[in-house]
Amino acid sequence: MMCQIVEKMYLCKMILKVKNILWVGLFFMALSCGDYQKVVKSTDYEYKLKKAKEYYENKEYSRSSQLYQELVNIYRGTSRADQIYYYLAKSCFGQRDYVLASHYFRQMLKEYPRSEFNEEAQYLIGYCYYLDSPSPRLDQKTTQDAIDALQLFINIFPGSARVAEANKLIDELREKLVYKSYLSGRLYYDLADYRAAVISLNNSLKEYPDTKYREELMYYLLKAKYLLGENSIDEKKRERLNSALDEYFTFTDEFPTSKYRKEADRYFASTKKLMNLSDEEINKIQK
Repeated sequence: MMCQIVEKMYLCKMILKVKNILWVGLFFMALSCGDYQKVVKSTDYEYKLKKAKEYYENKEYSRSSQLYQELVNIYRGTSRADQIYYYLAKSCFGQRDYVLASHYFRQMLKEYPRSEFNEEAQYLIGYCYYLDSPSPRLDQKTTQDAIDALQLFINIFPGSARVAEANKLIDELREKLVYKSYLSGRLYYDLADYRAAVISLNNSLKEYPDTKYREELMYYLLKAKYLLGENSIDEKKRERLNSALDEYFTFTDEFPTSKYRKEADRYFASTKKLMNLSDEEINKIQK
């Protein structure tokens, strides 16, 4: 009984302590909001500019962006206009609103082509697209936009310290595009549309010859070509099976110890049987 009373007393103390903390937090929040509203309503633009920078430095990006949006028009045409645009864009970036951030960076570049912030702004446009780039299974327009923007940055500022990072991001984005292409080829393959799979996988290899997915792409291309030939009408069967044979030799030459080698050999043996080819004929084709 005594233990229960002690537990209840302790619980009551804890509840009271939490309530006090909440009330203190609400008090300071209300005080902070009141101060911010005074800044918003102020007509002293130098004061607003000072407070906007303070909010930005304190990572209160929602507040700084609201103030900078007003100040952009007030200071347009002045020596500080580009700086205000820059911090407006950076405030949006801090809120992870990358679409709006890239928009303001582009506006700054357009209106103030000689700004000291242009190099960083040009890079961050591409970086915003990079951060907004979706999963490989989705539409990749934003990914391509990121590649284009980062490449433009490299072209404009080839001596920048950010060039190495931009190239690294481009490589990563390209891998996402080729993986998207690979997934498309796999989808056609899984749907048994082998003709479309062959076209899609071939295009991936031509466009991204150095991709890390090259082995998988070539293996599925071999499978798709074999199955396309196997299921073709008689007039096209031999030609398509012959293409599968060529693909087998290309694949095994490049990846002789591939994890897919046993399966590739089975497709080869089946193709040889379907075409009724002797070892001598196979040697001639291989040469």
